[in-house]
Amino acid sequence: MSESPNPKRRRLIVEKGSENELDRLPFSAEAPFNSFQNQHEPTCLPNTRVNILEEIFSWADGQDKRFIFWLNGLAGTGKSTIARTVARRCFDSVCLGASFFFSSGGGDVGHAGKFVTSIAVQLARNVSALHQHICDAIAERSDIAGQSLRDQWHHLVVRPLLKLDGKDSRSSYVLVIDALDECAKDSNIRIILQLLAEIRSLTKVRLRIFLTSRPEIPIRFGFCQIPDTEHQDFILHNISPSIVDHDIAIFLEYNLTLIGQERSLGADWPGGDNIKRLVQNASGLFIWAATACRFIQDGRRFTVKRLSTILDGSSNAATAPEKHLNEIYITVLRYSISPDYSDEEKEELYGMLRHTLGSIVLLLSPLSSSSLGRLIHLQTEDIDQTLDDLHAILDIPEDRRRPLRLHHPSFRDFLLDKNRCSNSNFWVNEKQAHGALATSCIQLMSTSLKQDICVMESPGVLVANISSNRVQQYFTPEIQYACLYWVQHLQKSDARLYDNDLVHQFLQIHLLHWLEALSWMRRISEGIYAITSLEAVALEHHCPRLSEFIQDAKRFVLFNQPVLECAPLQVYYSALIFAPAMSIVRRQFNDRIPRWIQRLPKVENDWGALLQTFEGHGGAVLAVAFSPDGKVVASASSDKTIKLWDAGSGAALQTLPIDAVVQRLSFSNDGTSLRTERGQLHHAILSHDLAASESSRSWAIFVKQQWISCGMDNMLWLPSEYRHCCVDIHSSVVAFGCRSGRVTVMAFDFESY
Repeated sequence: MSESPNPKRRRLIVEKGSENELDRLPFSAEAPFNSFQNQHEPTCLPNTRVNILEEIFSWADGQDKRFIFWLNGLAGTGKSTIARTVARRCFDSVCLGASFFFSSGGGDVGHAGKFVTSIAVQLARNVSALHQHICDAIAERSDIAGQSLRDQWHHLVVRPLLKLDGKDSRSSYVLVIDALDECAKDSNIRIILQLLAEIRSLTKVRLRIFLTSRPEIPIRFGFCQIPDTEHQDFILHNISPSIVDHDIAIFLEYNLTLIGQERSLGADWPGGDNIKRLVQNASGLFIWAATACRFIQDGRRFTVKRLSTILDGSSNAATAPEKHLNEIYITVLRYSISPDYSDEEKEELYGMLRHTLGSIVLLLSPLSSSSLGRLIHLQTEDIDQTLDDLHAILDIPEDRRRPLRLHHPSFRDFLLDKNRCSNSNFWVNEKQAHGALATSCIQLMSTSLKQDICVMESPGVLVANISSNRVQQYFTPEIQYACLYWVQHLQKSDARLYDNDLVHQFLQIHLLHWLEALSWMRRISEGIYAITSLEAVALEHHCPRLSEFIQDAKRFVLFNQPVLECAPLQVYYSALIFAPAMSIVRRQFNDRIPRWIQRLPKVENDWGALLQTFEGHGGAVLAVAFSPDGKVVASASSDKTIKLWDAGSGAALQTLPIDAVVQRLSFSNDGTSLRTERGQLHHAILSHDLAASESSRSWAIFVKQQWISCGMDNMLWLPSEYRHCCVDIHSSVVAFGCRSGRVTVMAFDFESY
């Protein structure tokens, strides 16, 4: 009999295997407070923010039933600095469960896509008793990262926490979530607040949630749905001005003293009177003070002159805080253009500055200066020189491969607002800048994408078998950016589309290349959303040929979604070969069908009515319902669950476990809840965005017995598999619940009959 493995070795093997499980979860490396990207971000100086920090730490350490602490305040009031301070203190005290610092336009930290999985990975690594429970949860459901936020939260966070016995772990941990208002999509913000509120169910371990944000409507509304007994609120901008001024004075004195020592300016520089004048000009905004210090420091040999510029150029202390912030931003921008240039040279530099800064503030995911240059067709040297004097407002890393970032989102607000950025040399027209980015994305894709871009040379290669390093070798950050975001920039530009315009020409030549790229990037679902959005834009304009092409492309992608998600090169093979004979996409790319297929299969002439099939229920589907706007399909099954599906992409949005079989299902008129014969479901992830307009429903199509009918005519006989009690209709789209557990969606155009 062989000897049993050494216990220490066995434990190492288990831990190594568990860590491999964690590696399967998408993780945002920039989300934690102490990430490499965030390492230079400040915490509160000693003797500043004393009262508010005492209140937060008392809440974190206490037995208060209010498990959420919401710190809200206006832009520039220092919320993130306080959040970093709280996270650092909890980390040092070994009670930090996880942290997630949102940042608008920050890529993975600009949306909710990796929020839950990043929290789960940190909990597993920070709370030893949770590690194995979370790893087991990942092993149990390998596809959990692709499920809804609610399903991820329940499976990866709540259930593992409920398994703790309270003996082998601390009694309390803190989650720190900063700048929730910078998370993309109001609906996801509401979802996150709902999920955080469910922490109340924990009994063996206490989880405290420290959250910061601006007081935006979705967040205020979300907290209105949480009982007052469960959250504590603190309004940062309501702190006594004298306390705020005291803290800003300490901040300025500390930083300017360091600058003075660096420049050998003497122990008495900048002087108490100047500190007082700067405090008055800050008007309670820490971001003003931080920007002023960076601007003065960047002056180097002109440090003293820059201090005088700020003091002499600021308006009186009675001016609104925002006015002072505008002035400091204008001052920084003016100093970036030397007065020694000729008028012609200045105009050229102003244009380059607007083009560069406009791109940076509107990027939906940050890029390095080299990647940005390749995207917007500027030399990296030109971008570096343009931004060289803008360190006061931009985080410009020494490693030029790392992304450029704003120090504070208030600069984006300033630059895009013509009333705030009163100097026309600097103001950025938001729509024009989005249009320029859309054009740059299309041009870059047109010159970069091609068939078999990764040089696989085998049509059956699976994306799962190819390393991410191999893919990144052929898809540089700017190419990935262009593929993912060109349609969003086009939408935001409000540009008018025409037949045979740049968009139409790109799709006619590069549609399959683009789909192949998205497949290699594992982002086909984003492609479906993009095509759906593009379809909506095209329908608003009179461009019939472009609209028809996009509509056919949408059917092409939806029909082939399963194969495109696993085998990218099949877009030129299976997808084309089995497309209907009259498909516009098939006819456009007919020359791409491989010659080694000597006899093509007989296919349908046109696309059928079938749009999509949703799979996921473990039992027969007994009821289906469309949301009022038609964007969500709900299905109830004998497996005692209700599922919400995205009607456009087919993605599962949410699974609701219920304690009984439901056979009647409908949405409320405003789309905020689901009705069943057992009562109303208030915990569904629904929002007022699902409400319909008066004309959004059409009753011309209906299902009677085994027929789909239109007006007085029976049009399509349904097999017995499609039970007539499991049908709902929105406009010309019909959803069927099937005994197999599938939900089938079909679309009709009987006007063309």
